[in-house]
Amino acid sequence: MKLFEDIIDKTKNWLPQDGTVNHYGKLFSSKEADSYFDILLMTIAWRNDEAILFGKKIITKRKVAWYGEKPFEYTYSNTTKYALSWTKELLELKNRIEKETGETFNSCLLNLYHNGEEGMAWHSDGEADLKKDGAIGSLSFGAERKFAFKHKQTNEKVELILEHGSLLVMKDTTQTFWLHRLPPTKLITTPRINLTFRTIIH
Repeated sequence: MKLFEDIIDKTKNWLPQDGTVNHYGKLFSSKEADSYFDILLMTIAWRNDEAILFGKKIITKRKVAWYGEKPFEYTYSNTTKYALSWTKELLELKNRIEKETGETFNSCLLNLYHNGEEGMAWHSDGEADLKKDGAIGSLSFGAERKFAFKHKQTNEKVELILEHGSLLVMKDTTQTFWLHRLPPTKLITTPRINLTFRTIIH
């Protein structure tokens, strides 16, 4: 009997120390989540990501897009992007997670992973453009994927499953003390869209 399976403690901190990660579970019904997934897939200006590593330009299979309330510059992996104007759906999603979390955001970096073999290596979102210790709201649509944290000093790890239509929030000193990644897996053959709502200092 399914009684308490879907009840998630949104106030629980999933990190044992040095930061705060709250998992809000599914914010959307399956129908809503399916609809947003399809619309984002079709309407977002997806581009292959570019990074410069050891002086060489790398083009990723994963696709990205960068949106905001102003044409913000955002630099990471030695490349600079300029934010596009919000779409109707991105504004709806921003308002939804701001209402849910009490945080405010002015931009969104989106990632499109075509299948489980596309992932993200260990990193922190500690770019100078970002608000120091500000909240990052990570919204997931599509394939369920494992998401992992690793403490920079102790190597302690924390893992969660990010479901279709679910929200994860990282804040406080999380980016200072923890790395995070999306581990690749050959078991997943369907795509996932991840939206990370952020605050750029301008």
